[in-house]
Amino acid sequence: QLQLVESGGGLVQPGGSLRLSCAASVDYYAVAWFRQAPGKEREGVSCISAIGGDTKYADSVKGRFTISRDNTNYTVYLQMNSLKPEDTAVYYCAAPNYWACPGDWSTYGMDYWGKGTLVTVSS
Repeated sequence: QLQLVESGGGLVQPGGSLRLSCAASVDYYAVAWFRQAPGKEREGVSCISAIGGDTKYADSVKGRFTISRDNTNYTVYLQMNSLKPEDTAVYYCAAPNYWACPGDWSTYGMDYWGKGTLVTVSS
């Protein structure tokens, strides 16, 4: 049973940066980040394969967010730069029961979920 624990959320000013971490109990699954803003549907943000060779991003975060992983400590990171107020959301990490990001990763029914961490972008 894969367990996922997010950390690193907080309050940041527009234009600022934040790095989220997702601690996993094992390293052989792909991991994705999703977010859900108040009153909005959940949105896929990014996905990385088990060995990190394949990464995917939503158009809304391309060029600003970078996903990476360190399998020596079973942790996936989401570096978020040039943050905007519309990035405000609860961010979740999730994983399919597979080593690769699904082709439809942003809408795929992930098998494992963390509890989320809140990111607020505001001045």
